[in-house]
Amino acid sequence: MFPKRYRLFFGIVKNMTEGKKRLLTGLQSSGTLHIGNYFGALKPFLSLYEQYESFLMIADYHALTSLKDPKLVRESIFNTVRDYLAVGVDPTKAVIFQQSQVQEHTELAWIFDCLVTVPFLELGHAYKDKVAKGLEANAGLFTYPMLMAADILLYDTVIVPVGEDQRQHVEYAREAAAKFNNNYGQTFIEPKELIQKEIAIVPGTDGSKMSKSRGNIIPLFGTKEDIAKAVMSIVTDSSGERPENVYAIHKLLKPEAELDALYEEKKGKYKDLKEALIEDLEAFIAPMRAKREAITDAEVIKVVEEGSDKARAIASKKMIDVRAKVGVSLK
Repeated sequence: MFPKRYRLFFGIVKNMTEGKKRLLTGLQSSGTLHIGNYFGALKPFLSLYEQYESFLMIADYHALTSLKDPKLVRESIFNTVRDYLAVGVDPTKAVIFQQSQVQEHTELAWIFDCLVTVPFLELGHAYKDKVAKGLEANAGLFTYPMLMAADILLYDTVIVPVGEDQRQHVEYAREAAAKFNNNYGQTFIEPKELIQKEIAIVPGTDGSKMSKSRGNIIPLFGTKEDIAKAVMSIVTDSSGERPENVYAIHKLLKPEAELDALYEEKKGKYKDLKEALIEDLEAFIAPMRAKREAITDAEVIKVVEEGSDKARAIASKKMIDVRAKVGVSLK
């Protein structure tokens, strides 16, 4: 469930054999993270992952729907793992794995493709948006929802916390599970979405939802100069005494009671308030930026290879059952 505008998801899943809850999250490896990604999904994940058996997926095959440069694809995979580690994920307490190294994801997606209809896939938001804009919608984008469904269902996901705009992705996964179960017997759990209204929308510099495609982001690991440039571009409402777009981002970092005092003191002084936001963002981002820069390629490869082996063991076991039920297994 990794649309271009919001590339993260996580779901609590239950390990049926051990009775433990498992938490799964995925990030599409297709570019630079922004603070909307952090506050919208990474931060909630960080507050939960140590309580569960946690799995983090680098969704590199999803990235191929829009990213065509092999060098950039490879760099994005390395960058994605660095992002996870830099924000505080401990690789000894979570399994970080690469989607393309677990072939069961694409295998299961093909089976789902053979169960759903073309009109059903034509309802996909990402596909419809591109068509409406007159842009080329490749076949990967068209069948994208079934790969997302495979990502979720392969690990028996029960709950998928998402923003309101991602409700459809869980509906697609639920439909794929139902189609398979109706045809071949009970195999997949039909997941339920948990809408996180309080973090559903992180505002961008233009006041709309923060999105790389809109160019309204504040980069999560940007330099202080990058941060300052983004903050100074925040659209302000000159009719009020408080710049609401600045305040909406600022309250992600500090309690509203503390901010209200500052914004009352600096009433009407938009430049001063933006400069205060720059300093608070720099204080928040700088430690993560330094940690990220220190992570080597060798460390990334080790983490991914070890994690992919663990994820593959779980996925392959699930697919033994799936293959037997669809009839392609000879034993």
